[in-house]
Order: sequence, then C-alpha cells, then structure tokens
Amino acid sequence: QLQLVQSGGGLVQTGGSLRLSCAASGRTFSHYAMGWFRQAPGKEREFVGAISWSGGTTLYADSVKGRFTISRDNAKNMVFLQMNNLKADDTAVYYCAADLLEGRTVVDGWSAGPFGSWGQGTQVTVSS
Repeated sequence: QLQLVQSGGGLVQTGGSLRLSCAASGRTFSHYAMGWFRQAPGKEREFVGAISWSGGTTLYADSVKGRFTISRDNAKNMVFLQMNNLKADDTAVYYCAADLLEGRTVVDGWSAGPFGSWGQGTQVTVSS
C-alpha cells in the first residue's frame, strides 16, 4: 500500500486560493489513480475529484468544477489540489486517497472505490 502524507490547507477568505499536497511513498505511485475527498462537520465524506495514474484524465464533482484543479508529479510521488475562488461551503477536512487497484480508469463511479490508502486529512476553512 501507499503511505500518504498531506500538507497545506488552513484559513482563507472567500474568493481566495489554497493548494493541498499529498506525498506518497511505498509502492509505485505512478501506477495508481489518486483522488481527493472532503468531509464537512455533520456531513458525510464527499468526492472532490480524481486524476488518472498518468495524469491524463481528471474527474471533478460538479460543486468544484471550474474552481479546483488536480495535478500530479509522478517523478516526485506527489498529487496536488489547487483550489481557487473558495467559498464558505468548501470548508471541510480534505483527504487524499489512493486507488487500491493499479491502472483503474478514472470515470464516473471511480469515487466508489475501493481505495488502498488515505491521507491523514487537512483542514480547510473559508471565512466569509
């Protein structure tokens, strides 16, 4: 399994930007699609977006489409979530996740898993 360590996050005003990072170690990072999820207080964890093992395909939740961008650097075993034009509703703990299966296509339904690893979570707070 991959081990995932997140960084970034914090407090930002509405309309601001933040970048989350997720560093992977362990198995061959470049073989696995990666995703981002979030969980707001009192709510279930929800899918934010995903990126294929090659970085060639991305998938986003409607709520973040056009504002968030997922990228990856396979040479550095990193995946990133760039969040722009942040809204109060984006306040949540954000998690990166690694696919359990190698080479799985990132399409609708990918967010159902299975996942092999999760990051520790990082708080993002957007103040209005």
